[in-house]
Amino acid sequence: MPKEPAKRELKQERAARTRVDILEAAITLFARRGFLATTMADLARAIHMTPGALYWHFPTKEDLLLAAIEELHERYLKAFEDLLAAPASGSARERLQAFTHRTHAFLKEHREYGIFFGMLAAEAADANERVAEAIRDKLGLYAKALEGLLQQGRRAGELRQDLDAARTAHAVLGAFLGMLMHQNLFRATLDDDPLAAALDSLLEGGLLPRS
Repeated sequence: MPKEPAKRELKQERAARTRVDILEAAITLFARRGFLATTMADLARAIHMTPGALYWHFPTKEDLLLAAIEELHERYLKAFEDLLAAPASGSARERLQAFTHRTHAFLKEHREYGIFFGMLAAEAADANERVAEAIRDKLGLYAKALEGLLQQGRRAGELRQDLDAARTAHAVLGAFLGMLMHQNLFRATLDDDPLAAALDSLLEGGLLPRS
């Protein structure tokens, strides 16, 4: 009798591993080729799976894409968990620097994650409202967290008083994604670190109070 539950558990574990493999391949391919140019057949070949088996896990390409967005969101939250969960200690400037440094390091290690969001945001804005809404939802959460940090700095007098925290938060996120995609295009002549340092310098100079 115990064999049946054991078999069921093994099948569930295999299905979970297969799902992770599918999402990993989807994130990489969508980042490289975009949503519109990537087919389910492309994805099936990438993970050595028949299209029929892939459709069993995800009935449509849109379903797969939405699951990939959710998976990446969970990875982002895990990577920034300590910064988000920690009490508001230290100055807003120090916390903002910690946020930007962590973002640069994370996107340098996982370039395809940022490119994935950037590519999809560009494509889905006019092509697929359901996907666009999913992207807006996730990026909106990140912007809201950054907005709170900027508001804290403004109240403490560490940042400019005329700062529009909400719009600035979105501008900063857009700068990160745009920088990543721009560097990817010029990767033969532009390195990550100097470009990130230049962006940090521009951000800090623009956010600090004017003398």
